[in-house]
Amino acid sequence: MKIEEAIVYLIAGSGHGMTVEQLTEQINVRRLHIRKDGQPVTLKQVYAVIMRNNHIFVKEEGRIRLTM
Repeated sequence: MKIEEAIVYLIAGSGHGMTVEQLTEQINVRRLHIRKDGQPVTLKQVYAVIMRNNHIFVKEEGRIRLTM
């Protein structure tokens, strides 16, 4: 699953927004996205995906939410 798909999955399942730290932790714990080198997803990667997809995600009060 792509990182953006994993973020949507987690936020939709939570019923509320999540912090970037929470998203990163859950992506790694649940192994929703596996990097090619096998390393865990970094906070910077997750944040970059969120900022690059501002048509899907919005940052409010320190939490990431879906725009839909």
